[in-house]
Amino acid sequence: MAILKTEGLTYTYSAGTPFEKTAVDHVDLCIEEHTMVGVIGHTGSGKSTLMQHFNGLLKPTSGKILLDGKDIWADKQKMREVRFRVGLVFQYPEYQLFEETVFKDIAFGPRNMGLGEEEIKRRVLETADALGMDRELLKRSPFALSGGQKRRAAIAGVMAMRPEVLILDEPCAGLDPKGRNLMLQQIRDYQKKTQSTVLLVSHSMEDVAEFTQKLLVMSKAKLFCYDDTAAVFRRSAELREMGLRVPQIASVMEKLRNRGFALPEDLYTVEQARDAMLHLLQKGGSTC
Repeated sequence: MAILKTEGLTYTYSAGTPFEKTAVDHVDLCIEEHTMVGVIGHTGSGKSTLMQHFNGLLKPTSGKILLDGKDIWADKQKMREVRFRVGLVFQYPEYQLFEETVFKDIAFGPRNMGLGEEEIKRRVLETADALGMDRELLKRSPFALSGGQKRRAAIAGVMAMRPEVLILDEPCAGLDPKGRNLMLQQIRDYQKKTQSTVLLVSHSMEDVAEFTQKLLVMSKAKLFCYDDTAAVFRRSAELREMGLRVPQIASVMEKLRNRGFALPEDLYTVEQARDAMLHLLQKGGSTC
């Protein structure tokens, strides 16, 4: 079942002025519930603008956004509810921190939902644990944290509202490889536990290859495709034409296939490549 759907969604910045620019152009899309979706596209492709429509931060120039089958703009009085159901974490979310303590920052969203203090406390602690945050950090000022800790605190503040849809715009920007991998594992564990829908905007093909089930690809304000991750990466030539690259391991496997090794075409993670190579070696390293 589709949790989010767009019908002819179009958004034009500075409409009617010399600076007019269409950032999202007639996008028709259905995003299934309980799915981890990667969102990719070159800079300026429209992916971030599209994401900001899903919780009503931007209103379409034309077209509709449906949440559970209902137009989110049909009743403006319910927009507050929409933003509780669709949580958006901006790139560099640590700039959103403002409270005296980390605990209060994470509790801000649940408190605005009108939850009781016991439920707020439970959600704050559960979310902090899910993101690997030491509980001692909750007593500290968010401005005294390291960059990675700030990132987790800001993401926790949205997760604690338990949105049905969680949108993360480059949540791992600036993190080292170990920190990025840990963050993505924690996000995936959260998605599985809560059975929410997560949209992960990323420039890292390796990250979306390993952690997502579906890929949404934007190009020049239009939806290029929305399909299973493996199916999208099989279109490597088209992705390269758009200025996107495929995961490095997929490029290595492609070169080996071109040299005659009988390897499948849908290898795009290190684990998949390892298993395929081991299988090939067990067969004696046969080529095509």
